[in-house]
Amino acid sequence: MFNLREGGDAVAQRVGGRLVSRATSDPQERRLLNVVEEVALASAVACPKVYLLDREESINAFAAGYNPNEAVVAVTRGTLTRLTRDELQGVIAHEFSHILNGDMRMNVRLIGVLFGIQMLAGFGQQLMEFGGRVWGRSGRDEKGSSLQVVVFTAGLVLFVIGYIGIFFGRLIKSAVSRQREFLADASAVQFTRNPDGIGGALRKIGGLSRDDAPGSQISSPNAEQLSHLFLGAVRPSLVAGLFATHPTIAERLHRIFGRQVGMLDAPPLPLAEVVTARLPDLAFAPVSLAAAMDGVTLTVSSATAALPPSSGSPALPWASADLDRAVRDPHAARALVFALLLDEGAQHTVQQAILDACPSPQTALAIHLAQQIAVLPAIARLPLLDLAMPALKQLSPPERAQLLVTVGALIAADQRVTLAEFVLQTILVRRLHPHAGRSVPVRFDQLGMLRGEVALLLSLLAHHAVSGSAAPIDGFLRGTQRCPELALAASDFRSVERIDFDQVRDALGHLLQLAPLAKPALLKALVAVASETDAGPLPANVADLLRAVCSAIDAPLPPAVAASYPGFHVNPF
Repeated sequence: MFNLREGGDAVAQRVGGRLVSRATSDPQERRLLNVVEEVALASAVACPKVYLLDREESINAFAAGYNPNEAVVAVTRGTLTRLTRDELQGVIAHEFSHILNGDMRMNVRLIGVLFGIQMLAGFGQQLMEFGGRVWGRSGRDEKGSSLQVVVFTAGLVLFVIGYIGIFFGRLIKSAVSRQREFLADASAVQFTRNPDGIGGALRKIGGLSRDDAPGSQISSPNAEQLSHLFLGAVRPSLVAGLFATHPTIAERLHRIFGRQVGMLDAPPLPLAEVVTARLPDLAFAPVSLAAAMDGVTLTVSSATAALPPSSGSPALPWASADLDRAVRDPHAARALVFALLLDEGAQHTVQQAILDACPSPQTALAIHLAQQIAVLPAIARLPLLDLAMPALKQLSPPERAQLLVTVGALIAADQRVTLAEFVLQTILVRRLHPHAGRSVPVRFDQLGMLRGEVALLLSLLAHHAVSGSAAPIDGFLRGTQRCPELALAASDFRSVERIDFDQVRDALGHLLQLAPLAKPALLKALVAVASETDAGPLPANVADLLRAVCSAIDAPLPPAVAASYPGFHVNPF
């Protein structure tokens, strides 16, 4: 578990994964990154890092990490070369299901637990061998052999306990893994609205498994430890029986299509087909955003010289080419973060001085990108930040720390914190802080243990969700009805003067340590505060606040919030 403390990155590197650069010009890797960005936008989560298993010619993939903020997605070389774009999208949607349904944290913990039990059995075996050798040299009738008997017996006990634990541990791992694969397959179909995506990929795995072809097998010696993470079985012995980590391909296909279907051949696709594959269309872009960009001439300045060359199709068709390039380069993405915080008021000069004082000044680029962002609707700001996250995570730890310090200074330039600034800083700290990738222990089993923190969040949201003649307390009381076990009353409602963002940060820190199964009740209460009905999108500031709360407590975005980002598919999870 210590070796896996860095989460998804450590898991991917354990099987030979290579981080795919956001600036790659390889058409297959570019297509992969585009697909991951599309699915990330559609699911309203931070775009994960992408790893490639270069030496694996099979079709397989996995997602790993302790929380959605630091998740990684890894695919094999065969997945890139043998699947069409729709099939690749189905595979990535399958892996995003594991991210959003909370499977990753459990799977990574299972790796450590099972390895620990296996190590216990191995230690017992070593004691048995040591005791047997010494006992044999001393002679069984000698009085001095009593210590050796104790050592041998202790080793035997550890060996038996260890292998009993391994037996039941693998049994549990396999049973859980099979059910989660069914769920992920169904979610991939629901998410992409295309059964031929994940279905076609599985059919090709089945076809590639014939005639001693690799199928979904992984050659890495550490693959079996991670077998429950993968899309398909990594060893032929793990395909059937009690210890099968995955359902059979035929059973999975029957559940997807509702009938028996044949397998498909999976030869490598011609590179020309990859390059000319259909590009993402405007289904992922809000019509309102496309209309907002229609006829707008963006100012191009010399600051664009600092941007990396563009490669591939833009993930955001409604964003400018400069913004699309900025989200892919670590240092340009840093300037993009600064651009999101720049104001046009009196504090603009102060903010510019802060940027000029940075170790690597990017003032001109930040100002240029701020002009690009200004023409976008407010609802597009956080999706833009989500796309930039993989690039920001490529910054070194000192560069990340300096970024967070500069963000704090830019926010403090006018001696006050706005809701938009609080939202942005909350997301950045949760995703870029040195401990962002670490596993967070559960300290609170029930929502009732955090009564004050819940009342504070409900009050904050009620003040910003109020519209028309409605009173904030009405929204607060709607939220309290969704969690009656807290027994919150009107007297627990906080006026806006009694709400401090530092207190809100502390409350979110406590709620992060809430048991996962207790978080849905909190999210339902927050959504109830934000909207009297389930119809219609939420206002941009309210949706962004809820998005920041979900990011801060490692919870999936509720469908009502995801639907507030027009044109992005509603999160079905």
